[in-house]
Amino acid sequence: MAQSNPATVARPYAKAAFETAVAQGDLSNWSKMLELLACVVLDPRVESVIEDPRHAPSRTAEILVELCGDQLDARGANFVALLAENGRLAALAEIFEQFEAARAEHERRVEVEIISAFALSDAQQGKLVRALKKRLDREISITTSVDGSLIGGVIIHTGDTVIDGSLRGRLAQLESSLNA
Repeated sequence: MAQSNPATVARPYAKAAFETAVAQGDLSNWSKMLELLACVVLDPRVESVIEDPRHAPSRTAEILVELCGDQLDARGANFVALLAENGRLAALAEIFEQFEAARAEHERRVEVEIISAFALSDAQQGKLVRALKKRLDREISITTSVDGSLIGGVIIHTGDTVIDGSLRGRLAQLESSLNA
C-alpha cells in the first residue's frame, strides 16, 4: 500500500480547523491548541500509543485529551476524536503547520529570518522590518541569527524567497560572472 503524502492528508483537516476558528473568531486559541497537540503527538511515548492497534480510536483520543488537560477545550477534544476516528492523529504536526500558514495569510503576516555577519542593533532590525513591510505589504515577524562566514551584509529568508545581500554572496556572484 502506498504511503500518503503528509501534506495531502493534513490539508482537509487544517482547512476545516482554520475555517472553524475564523467563523468563531478564535484563531489564537485554535493555534495554541493545535501547537500543543502537534508537540504532544511527536513525543515517542505518545506516538507508540497512537500506533498501537490494541487501543480503540476513541480510547486513543481520550488519552490525548487527558494529556492536554484544560489547555484543550471541547472543540479541540472533538477535533482530536475526529482525527482519531479517521486514523489521522499522526498528521497533527502537519495540520498545525498548514493552519499557521493559513492564519499568517489571513492576518497578512509573514515570518522572516535574517542572517547577518554581525549582530544587528535594534535600530538596524527596525529599519529592515520597515523596509520589508513596505516591500512585502505584510506585517513582519523576524528572527535573527549571526553567521560570520557571510563576511558582511545579510541574507533574508521569507517563505520561498531569499534575498542574498551578503558580501559572500556578492563575491560568489562576481566569481560566477567572471568565469562565464
